[in-house]
Formats: sequence, C-alpha cells, structure tokens
Amino acid sequence: MDMRDINMDQWEKRSAEHQKQYRHFLQKADKNKVLRQLPDLHEAAFERIDCLTCANCCKNYSPRFKTPDIKRISKYLRLKESVFIDTYLSLDEDGDYVAKTKPCPFLGSDNVCSIYEQRPSDCQRFPYTDEDVLIKRPAITLKNATFCPAVHYVLEQLIHP
Repeated sequence: MDMRDINMDQWEKRSAEHQKQYRHFLQKADKNKVLRQLPDLHEAAFERIDCLTCANCCKNYSPRFKTPDIKRISKYLRLKESVFIDTYLSLDEDGDYVAKTKPCPFLGSDNVCSIYEQRPSDCQRFPYTDEDVLIKRPAITLKNATFCPAVHYVLEQLIHP
C-alpha cells in the first residue's frame, strides 16, 4: 500500500475498520522481526506524511509533562515552574501533568508548536513508530492508529508488506 494513494479523508475510516486486525497482529507478531522493520517503516511514513497538515495529536490529546519537561519548558518561557504548572497544566487520573486545554496551548493556528525545540519528551517520541512501544503497548498503538496517519501507515505496512 502506498500512502500517497490513500485519500487522507479515508485513512481514518480504514483504520477504524482494521482495529480488530491490528489488535490480532500486535498480539501475535514476532516482536524481533517487527522491531527490525520499524526504523525503515517510520522513515517511509514521514516521507509521505506532513504532521503540519494534521496535528491531530496536539489537537485532541496531551502528552505527559514530566519533571524534566516542566523544568526545561518553564525556563524557556521564563516562568517559575509553579506559574507554568498553574497556567498550562492539570493532573490527570494517573497523577501525571497534562495540558489543561485542547488543543495544546502551544499549538499555533498553522499547526506549528511554539515550544517545538523544548517540547515534552512524549511529543518528541510520538507516535512511537520507531520504538518498541508499538509492540509492547498495543492499547496505545491501537488508540494512536485512530488519529495518527503514521501509525496507520506503519501497521498497514507490517500487516500487508
């Protein structure tokens, strides 16, 4: 499958239809074989997909802001950590700091992140298509496939090479 042939309005529908297939694959996959394939598939996905045309991750979900992220971003914004937390963050049900608002308060109308160079480590790693999270945390992968075309692409390539 070539992502260039997929209507970007249709990939979400296809991903929703394939959730059961993805789940089955992730449960049965040869983890070592998949891990060897991920770097090339990740690179191929981002040769085809421009995050700035999507930004679904920033519009609908929040990364965890871990202590090093909070320290780094606060310093960058020239805010006391407590002010940064009070202004932008709240605690979720897991006790993690997340953005208070959706979309992310640092996402511009042009889908550009205003703190990109200082963004949280979760943002730097997302969508985990080049690391073992893809296989080791199937629930996250399945959720991400519903809103991230890169995850959809990688799963489709793994299942239908």
